[in-house]
Amino acid sequence: MRSHRRGPVAPENSLRIKIFYRLLPQASAFARRRRMEAFMRMMEIKSGTRVLDLGGSPLFWNDVPVPLDVTILNLPGAVQSFAANAEIKGIHTFHYVEGDACNVHQFSNRSFDVAFSNSVIEHVGPQEKQEAFAREVLRLGKSYWVQTPSAWFPIEAHTGLPFYWFYPEQFRGWLLQRSQKKLPTWWTDYVAEIRVLSRRRMVQLFPNARVYVEFFFGLPKSYVVYSSQRSPLGREPELNTISAD
Repeated sequence: MRSHRRGPVAPENSLRIKIFYRLLPQASAFARRRRMEAFMRMMEIKSGTRVLDLGGSPLFWNDVPVPLDVTILNLPGAVQSFAANAEIKGIHTFHYVEGDACNVHQFSNRSFDVAFSNSVIEHVGPQEKQEAFAREVLRLGKSYWVQTPSAWFPIEAHTGLPFYWFYPEQFRGWLLQRSQKKLPTWWTDYVAEIRVLSRRRMVQLFPNARVYVEFFFGLPKSYVVYSSQRSPLGREPELNTISAD
């Protein structure tokens, strides 16, 4: 599982990517506010809800106006930076745990009201890692909310390239190999490790979930699979679509 970056980081010697990452935060902030509004409404979030944020950041919770008890599990470097950051203030209570979101041995079954994840499952690795991540989400939370970007959104969120996930795999590999000549290895490795998930794949991993499709200007920006504590189990996934335009 990749550590969380507090903001988009662009390779210094790529003008195109630097411009893309400079524009990205504004669009991301708008989408995040809308997403967290949907999260609170659909999950019926109340004050004091105990949340496990897998691979997240405390700054992400600034858009939630009710005080929560949030445990953030992330890689050691990220956790240390969060815990040491005096700027992280607000209404929530945060706890920081170092660990692997695909093997959360620190907590027993149903330890949290909500197991939460935003744009993490596509970074954990191949299919077996995605399956392990999903098992931990289902085990740890009495309810859950897991979001991942849609391949159908025209601008890929890491590279800024149009319809990047529809390029042949060999061509994507060639692009990354070519990029290594002028971009840092950490960035090309970061992109190479992403395994984008389809809506069908998300439903396979979370078979009892409902599906919320987040639209941006009429285009599917991301998929969320979720189940609230009041949601009935053993039913076909229900598609909910909310426009962000």
